[in-house]
Amino acid sequence: MSRLKILSFPYIAWVLLFTVAPMLIILFFAMTTKDNTFTIMNISYIGRYFSVTIKSILMAAVITFATLVIAYPFAYILSRMKPQTGHLILVISVLPMWINFLLRAYAWLTILENTGLLNRILLQLGLGRINIINTKIAVAIGMIYNYLPVMLLQLFSTMTKINNGAIEAAQDLGAGTFAVLRHVVLPLSMPGVITGANMVFVPAVSTFIISRMLGGGSNMLIGDLIDMQFLGNTYNPHVGAAISLVLMVLTLLCMSIMNQSVSEELDGKLT
Repeated sequence: MSRLKILSFPYIAWVLLFTVAPMLIILFFAMTTKDNTFTIMNISYIGRYFSVTIKSILMAAVITFATLVIAYPFAYILSRMKPQTGHLILVISVLPMWINFLLRAYAWLTILENTGLLNRILLQLGLGRINIINTKIAVAIGMIYNYLPVMLLQLFSTMTKINNGAIEAAQDLGAGTFAVLRHVVLPLSMPGVITGANMVFVPAVSTFIISRMLGGGSNMLIGDLIDMQFLGNTYNPHVGAAISLVLMVLTLLCMSIMNQSVSEELDGKLT
């Protein structure tokens, strides 16, 4: 047996223990009742929460698009800077990721609540108070803030690999700024776009802390529903596992469609 195969054993054991085994447990709970008899009725519960599921997917798609629009130009500017300067600004930009996720949600709760920092500033400026807490906008702000660094990191790591020679060659051939971005930078940065979109969409579609704290319970997402089945008053881990299983399938389907459409568009631009 080769040395490389021996060295891969810890990774294989980790995947089996912390990825495959939990998935099998979820599958078992989703397909059984409390007395461990086989059933598929648990999956039918997703039909009762179809609107919540669709809302969660649409919200995650909007958040993914918003983080991409915000992070893309910033990542491009950082990638064209001197390495020391670009990396320093990048570290400062992703610094919030080093803080506990729950504390970040509490911070935005303090900012957006009716007596929070935002309304205090508006009152000092003579403007009216705005009721933004416990709304979809508050949930969207919290999600964008938390997942923006993830998108930024993926885009930056890809754009730093784009050779300045390709950009200069396009400019020498008469391409303007937008033409360079569309025909050179965008196709070459597409791997980072796809990876960043996947890494934002997956946690966004299943989040529950942000929607619970900033949405006030009135903007329930599918993550909140699953959390209620495992930890809430409606304790039913079998239904929770079934909803989690369906959500995973829907998420993989959405990601597959998105990746396929982006790949086809990229192939069309390169051919």
